[in-house]
Amino acid sequence: MNKYFPKLFTPLDLGFMTLKNRILMGSMHTGLEEKGADGYKRMAAYFAERAKGGVGLIITGGNSPSKEGIVGPHEEAFTSEAQIPLHKQVTDAVKAADKDCKICLQILHAGPLAKTETLMAPSAIKSPISRLIPHEMTDADIERTISDYIRCAKMAKEARYDGVEIIGSAGYLVSTFLLEKTNQRTDKWGGSYENRMRFPIEIVKRMRAAVGENFLLIFRIAAMELMDKGSSWEEVVTLAKAIEAEGINIMSTHFVWHQAQVPTISTRVPRAAFTQVTGRLKKELAIPLITSNRINMPAVGEEVLEKGHADIVSMGRPMLADPELANKSKAGKVEEINTCIACNQACLDHAFWGKTVSCLVNPRACHETELNYVPTENPKQIAVVGAGPAGLAFSITAAERGHQVTLFEASGEIGGHFNMAKRIPGKEEFHETIRYYKVMLKKHGVQVKLNHRVSTKELAEKKWDEVVIATGIKPRVPAIEGIDHPKVLSYEEAIYEQKPVGKKVAIIGAGGIGFDVAELIMHKGKSAALDIEVFAKEWGIDFKNHPRGGVAGIEPIIATADREVYLLQRKTTRHGRSLGKTTGWTHKISLLRKGVKMIGGVQYEKIDDKGLHVRINDTAELLDVDTIIICAGQVSKRTLYDDLQAEIKNLHIIGGAEVAMEIDAKLAIDRGCRLAAEL
Repeated sequence: MNKYFPKLFTPLDLGFMTLKNRILMGSMHTGLEEKGADGYKRMAAYFAERAKGGVGLIITGGNSPSKEGIVGPHEEAFTSEAQIPLHKQVTDAVKAADKDCKICLQILHAGPLAKTETLMAPSAIKSPISRLIPHEMTDADIERTISDYIRCAKMAKEARYDGVEIIGSAGYLVSTFLLEKTNQRTDKWGGSYENRMRFPIEIVKRMRAAVGENFLLIFRIAAMELMDKGSSWEEVVTLAKAIEAEGINIMSTHFVWHQAQVPTISTRVPRAAFTQVTGRLKKELAIPLITSNRINMPAVGEEVLEKGHADIVSMGRPMLADPELANKSKAGKVEEINTCIACNQACLDHAFWGKTVSCLVNPRACHETELNYVPTENPKQIAVVGAGPAGLAFSITAAERGHQVTLFEASGEIGGHFNMAKRIPGKEEFHETIRYYKVMLKKHGVQVKLNHRVSTKELAEKKWDEVVIATGIKPRVPAIEGIDHPKVLSYEEAIYEQKPVGKKVAIIGAGGIGFDVAELIMHKGKSAALDIEVFAKEWGIDFKNHPRGGVAGIEPIIATADREVYLLQRKTTRHGRSLGKTTGWTHKISLLRKGVKMIGGVQYEKIDDKGLHVRINDTAELLDVDTIIICAGQVSKRTLYDDLQAEIKNLHIIGGAEVAMEIDAKLAIDRGCRLAAEL
C-alpha cells in the first residue's frame, strides 16, 4: 500500500486484466492525429512518456470510425487495416515504456460536429456551434455506422490496444440519438427513450460479441449535459444500466455538451466539482466508474476515491502539464508536480483552432521528438534578469541541463505577472505554478537574487558565458489628455490594491487584462473557483435534485460588488474576441451577469474632474466616473537589453521583453524553455 496516496495506488482487478493504479490519462485530441505517419511517431513518444511517468491507463484522442465523423478537416478516420501498423507504433511504444500500462483507443464519431460536408445525425438539426446542417441518417446509414464502430474496435484490438472507449456524450453522434431536441425520428431509432437509446446499446452489444470477453470496453456517458433539454436523471440511470448489461467493463462519466453555457474545465471551475454526480451514478451500477474534470493534484484524486465518488480518476490535462505526475505522487514528491492550471490556452484552445496541442506550463507536451532537455557537455555560467514566466522557465530548464544559473529579480518575489493573475477570482491556480518554480529553482541549484536590480555595469563586468534578459512588460500609457489625473489607475495599481477603486469605474481596454480587472472589482464573497456551492449557484446547477441536464429551471445567483463598471474598447467588434476560445465566453457571461456595461467604438477625448469624456460612434458623451483604470496593453521593458548589446556578445532576450503582445505567458514559457534547450 502506498503511504502517500493509498487509494490512488491500489490496483483495480477487472478479472481479465488489472489496472496497476487508479490514475487515468483521459482522452484529449492533440492534433497529431492529423499529421499522418509523422503524427503517429510523435504520438508514440508523447504517450510513452506518460506511460513511463506511471499512469495506469491511457485513452487516446478521438478516432472516427468513418470518414463522415471526423472532428478535424485533416484527420484520418480509422477505417482501414492498412492503418494498423501506424497505431502499433503507439501501442508498442507504450508497452516498451511500461508493460503494465494499459492503453485504449477512443472511438469518436462527431456526428453533427464533424468537419465534413457529409456530416450526419439522427435528425437534420444543426448544432449551435457548427456552420453545417447534418444529413438525416437513413436506417441503412445507421446500420452501416454501427458496423463502422465494430470494425474500428476489431482493428484496435489487432493494433494491440487493450480496449476502446466509446464516447456517448458532448454533442457527438451517439449522444444526439439520446435527446429529444436532437432526435426527432419516428422510427425505431427515435420517439420513446427506449428507442432513442437503441443506437448506443446496439453498438455495445455487437462490439462485445465481435471483440470477445478479454478486451476492455469503456462507455463515456453524458451524466449531466448542463442544458435545460438534457437528460433526466432517470434517463441517465436507465441508459447506464442497459449499457452495463451489454458487457461494458467501465463506465466513464462526462459533463457538458460543447454547446452548453456552463464552464466545466476552466480554471474558474472548482477542483472535482462534478465528481458527486459520478458518485450518485456509482450507487446504481456494479462496474467501476471513471470521474473527471478539474482533478489536477493527487490529493484531489485521493479524496474523490475516499468519498466513494469513483473507482478511477481521469487526469487528462494534468498529464500534459507533468508526464511524471503519477510517479511523483507515488514517491511523495507532490511539491515537484508541475500543476495543470486549467488555463486551456495551449491545449483545448489549440485543439479547437486546429493547432497542435501543447501546454502553457510544459511546452514539451506533444513536442517530445523535437524539444528535449539533454544534459550539457559544456556547463556555462549564465545570468538571467527577470523572474517572470520566461526567466523562470529558462532558469530551471538550463539548470536542469547542468548550467550554473544566477537569476536576478528587482522585486521581492518570483512570478512576474503570475502574481497579479493569482489575485483574480477564478485564477487562484496560478499559485501552483509559482510554487512549482520555487521548488525547482531550489532543486536545480539556481542562485536567486531577489530585490536586486542588476545594472548594465554589473552584468558587463563579470564574464558571463551567456546573459538572458527576461525583464518582461509594463503597462502602456495611452496618449489621452488628463491621463495623469488622480482618478486614473494603472491595472497594476488596481490589482495590487495600491490605490482605492471608486463606485463608478471606467476600464479603458477590453483585452484579457481588462476582463480580469473587471472580474476583480465586481467580485463579492467567496471565489466560485474555491467553493462548489458558490459555483453551482453562479452557473445555475442543481447537483442535489438533478433536473434535466442538471440545470433546467435553475436561475444563476451571483453576488456582485456595489459598483457601476464600464468596460470600454476602441474596436467595434464584440467584446472578448481576443480571449481564449474555450474560456473567453465564460468571462463575458460572468461580467454581463454582474452588470458590467460593455461598450465598443469608443474614442477617448480627455479625463478631468467631471469624469471620462468620450465619443461613442461619433457621439460625444461624458461618463461620470470616479475611477478610470487603464488596461490599454503593454510595452516591452527592454532598456537593459538595448544598453547591453554593445557590451555583451552572448546576449539573449525572451518573453515580454522581446515581444509585448498582451500578457502572453504561453509564448514566454515556450521561448524560455526552447532557448534553454539550445544553449
